[in-house]
Amino acid sequence: MSGQSAVLRALRKPRGTAQEGFGRTNRRDRWGIYPLVQGTAFTILAGYLFFSGIVWNPIGGPAFEVDGYLSPLFSPWLFKGQLPWFISPGLLILWIPLGFRATCYYYRKAYYRFYFADPPGCAVGEPTVHRKYRMEAAFPFILQNLHRIFLYLAFIPLTFLWIDLIPAFVPPEGPHAGALRIGFGSALFLVNVVLLTGFSLSCNSLRHLAGGRSDCFSCSRRRRVQYTLWQRLTRLNTHHMGWAWASFISVTLADVYVRLLAMGVVTDPAVFIQI
Repeated sequence: MSGQSAVLRALRKPRGTAQEGFGRTNRRDRWGIYPLVQGTAFTILAGYLFFSGIVWNPIGGPAFEVDGYLSPLFSPWLFKGQLPWFISPGLLILWIPLGFRATCYYYRKAYYRFYFADPPGCAVGEPTVHRKYRMEAAFPFILQNLHRIFLYLAFIPLTFLWIDLIPAFVPPEGPHAGALRIGFGSALFLVNVVLLTGFSLSCNSLRHLAGGRSDCFSCSRRRRVQYTLWQRLTRLNTHHMGWAWASFISVTLADVYVRLLAMGVVTDPAVFIQI
């Protein structure tokens, strides 16, 4: 342990080529707009999802399940009707997608820049206190190394979200029970789960798991199949930032839509086909 402690003490963030001092740079473009917009959007969306998934239900918020639409923040709905009033069902499941996104390589870049100015932007100086930063080898940032575990866990709620499409398209109760529902809500839920799937499949860790440890993709038929999978995941990974933001927004919209339906603010425009 003493040797490991010595290594951690020796680790320091390497000095880069950017000018030293917070915000100092030779860049002449408006470099601050991009991290500012991203950070603001991240804060608003994350703040709403935390409030809706953890706080709103215990203080008497509107229902999160209406006419077969279950908010993705509560899927799977565990211990239905058995939890104390002050515990939101979302608390039991949201730690998985929260951990997955918080440790995501792209989101690290976004909130490191916005919240910690580490760095504020490419070729932009950061606060001198960051010289003591031990990277992700010390607490709390060492927890970022749990990203792959959260990746595996993320497929659990994702599977249930696909299952939730059944009542979204075929209401189990009400005057149209058993009929095929084609409407705005069902389409929104389908888009949301597709975007969440794209975000999970485009993960850097999943791409590495598929082919990052292989030195030869043509050595056997199995390796060639592995290479095909790696190529397809790589194409998805190229747009990982887009998947991240699109799915973040779609989850928020799906939850907002269910809440508005519950409050009677909107009605779900849909066509029903008897099957």
